[in-house]
Amino acid sequence: MTTTTLIDGFNLTAEQVVAVARNTQVQVGLAQSSRDALKQSRDFIESTWMHDEAPMMYSFNTGVGLLKDTRIKVEHIGLFQTQMIKAHAAGMGEPFSEEVSRATMLLRANAFASNYSAPRVEVVDRLLAFINAGIHPIMPQKGSVGASGDLAPLAYLAAAIAGFEEAEVMYQGKRMSAPQAITESGVGPVEFELKAKDASALINGCTVSLAVAVLAAHDARNLLSDACLSLGLTLEAMRAEMAGFDERIHLARPHAGQIKTAAIIRNLLKGSTRTTHEARAIQFPDELRRTDIAYTPRIQDVYSLRCAPQVYGPVFDALDYIDTIVTREINSATDNPLIFSKDGGGFEIISGGNFHGQYLAQAMDLLAMAVTDLGSIVERRIARLIDPTLSWGLPRNLMTGIRGVNTGYPVVQCSMSSLVMENRTLCMPGSVDSIPSKGNSEDHISNSTWCARKAATVIENTQYIVGVEMLLAAQGLTMTESLLPGFVLGQGTQAAYDEVRRQIPACLDGDRWFHNDVEVARSFVTTGSVRAAVEKKFGKFV
Repeated sequence: MTTTTLIDGFNLTAEQVVAVARNTQVQVGLAQSSRDALKQSRDFIESTWMHDEAPMMYSFNTGVGLLKDTRIKVEHIGLFQTQMIKAHAAGMGEPFSEEVSRATMLLRANAFASNYSAPRVEVVDRLLAFINAGIHPIMPQKGSVGASGDLAPLAYLAAAIAGFEEAEVMYQGKRMSAPQAITESGVGPVEFELKAKDASALINGCTVSLAVAVLAAHDARNLLSDACLSLGLTLEAMRAEMAGFDERIHLARPHAGQIKTAAIIRNLLKGSTRTTHEARAIQFPDELRRTDIAYTPRIQDVYSLRCAPQVYGPVFDALDYIDTIVTREINSATDNPLIFSKDGGGFEIISGGNFHGQYLAQAMDLLAMAVTDLGSIVERRIARLIDPTLSWGLPRNLMTGIRGVNTGYPVVQCSMSSLVMENRTLCMPGSVDSIPSKGNSEDHISNSTWCARKAATVIENTQYIVGVEMLLAAQGLTMTESLLPGFVLGQGTQAAYDEVRRQIPACLDGDRWFHNDVEVARSFVTTGSVRAAVEKKFGKFV
């Protein structure tokens, strides 16, 4: 079903950006109020400043960077727009995904809709036409330093919008030249004239960084919800001591995220009898092999179980902060210069630095660090699940079949360790790594594009880690089910376990091609299937 999102520059939400980015059935239109405002400012520009005696205004009738003092004559402004795009198309590397391309076009159009940037309304319409037709400019991932905007990748977007023969796009699953896609889609003329401020508005602003950030922050929210489910399943598999989740403990240290995490876990495990003294009193065969000592109460569990609220809590709180930054950026004007209406009529242009990506850079560094540590604690529980000396007797390696002939899951756990190490390297801050560029005209940069890209990679890695915890915890639950007759899972963990088992049958006949199981396990997170199964029975749990 096709739906339409109207943009006005002030009210676009992150949820709407994600919907447009990931669903080509969502169409986008420009609010009439924005259309009228853009026409009013542009009419003023055309009637007042399109002559060679107009005040010198950066990138409007002057060169850029160190050429800011060089006037561009009116007769050369059209050529200047074209040449600016060519000069800035200096990116490299693999292209951004189609969803990032869609989000970038939407966010750039929304920035223009606020009427602070002063491109022609035809530029906004062209961006929206590309979105609605499913034409996705190919933008190399490398080349932006996150200052003066994402100049390099956005130059490729601008080239596609303008119909440059050199520009490439994805259209209907095929990579082709922008002119070919424009012709096949019928969105308008192949050659799209760019006039004063059009090109500089298109390539200015950290909009690619923002597009990646919006999607990453959204995915991190879902990842954290699923990490609560994977934690719950491991608590059940290990017959955990639940005292550490008592509300009174967390009210004594009243961080919002910590309190929230403990409440989520109590709700998911409500009704569980596996996490009780009676269940822990039943010793599994692997426990009895290791010791002749009679069962004694655990009193308290290890940190990866007991301290989960204190580790997950900062992630919840960090995401709240990150969301405030992302939401403000979505509805911000981030190019230079900006145009403002004057009391008594008319407009003035003011140069500033809203293109600088430091807010996004620091937020994405925080996201990478928070999610890296989330993955770290999850991986430590995965390691415990395969070790009977740490799991209170779960079968070694969660292995089935002929002992020795079959190995079980230790290499799956090892692979998750490799992702944790990769994440730790990736969460080294990029926002403090400033290097001057463009002849020192940009003497402090944000590195926001790299910060966002590496945060997105950390999230992708951690999706595997969380999914594998669900996989291995479910394996442990299935393998010990007969040892705990009559003991039941909690209301939320039972629903999660049932969905895991619906998609991946228990491994009970020896090793199999575990690669497939790992990929399906990651899909638990990327599709939200386990989360949805729990919510279907009990509503939102986070």
